[in-house]
Amino acid sequence: MEHKNSHSASYAAAGVDITAGYRAVELMKKHIARTRNEGCLDDVGGFGGCFSLPVAGMEEPVLVSGTDGCGTKVKLAILMDKHDTIGIDAVAMCVNDIICCGAKPLFFLDYIACGKNYPEKIAQIVSGVAEGCVQSGAALIGGETAEHPGLMPAEDYDLAGFAVGIVDKKKIIDNTRMAEGDVVIALASTGIHSNGFSLCRKVFDIDNNNPQLYIPREELGGKTIAQSLLVPTKIYVKSVLTLLDMVDVKGISHITGGGFYENIPRAIPDGLCAKIDKSAIRVLPIFDVIAAWGNIPERDMYNTYNMGVGMSIVVPASQADTALEILKANGEDAYIIGRIEAGEEKVVLQ
Repeated sequence: MEHKNSHSASYAAAGVDITAGYRAVELMKKHIARTRNEGCLDDVGGFGGCFSLPVAGMEEPVLVSGTDGCGTKVKLAILMDKHDTIGIDAVAMCVNDIICCGAKPLFFLDYIACGKNYPEKIAQIVSGVAEGCVQSGAALIGGETAEHPGLMPAEDYDLAGFAVGIVDKKKIIDNTRMAEGDVVIALASTGIHSNGFSLCRKVFDIDNNNPQLYIPREELGGKTIAQSLLVPTKIYVKSVLTLLDMVDVKGISHITGGGFYENIPRAIPDGLCAKIDKSAIRVLPIFDVIAAWGNIPERDMYNTYNMGVGMSIVVPASQADTALEILKANGEDAYIIGRIEAGEEKVVLQ
């Protein structure tokens, strides 16, 4: 739909192009259409996104929400002029959080703030958001693009969003049944995901567009540092939902900012400790590069990054082999990294 009568010369002179906003919406519609599911009630363009809750078979449905952004990873996307994957990160950071309590994502809304609305760039960003929604089964039912002249440089933007999911109350994962002897399973990450980029920017001098960012490196499998850093966050939703139907999952941690030391304890009850075997962790090469270039101590690395483990899951030892089989059959690189023992510290890396 064209908006031929909607144009403000005065607003355009102040730096906001209304017609560019309409153009961006038209360009992103084909991407949004990919995410539609059975709960969607209307098309994009209204003032609110409507969604019909799928509560059949649930005794006490509970809505679960999560919100996040991509942090300063956006800076690298801008420098590389590559905008079609950063949206996956925005979705992943939200849906990976809500799956930790067993909730199935229903829908997602995004928010893009930009210095200047370039419709084609905005559509590229939204294409990534849509891909993240497809990977997680969530519908992209709305969003907002705000032009901020004078507040941000014309080429800059920021991206955030939120997701809403649903779970039957009796199936919420709340760690109350966790016990000594349970096993901690790692789900491999695709890279540093969307956390620790402020440290990366310092280590690699990203803000000054360091030429070293763009040199292919043998230790990174021929990729450049920039390419390795921009790899989008892995979305674990569908594989974890399958696991929840077949295995007694007692705890899930999304390994984000704060790494192992902040995130694993969030799923461990008082009196228990996740004993993690560092030698079992399959550290990705990008983390070795970060540590070497920045001369960063090992503990700081594990307290900042996922180190190759994007999510950890606690299951009974008797079901560990079954859990691994299910996860691997659903595309995850899954392996055991520790056990639950009695202890006051909720996580110990040894």
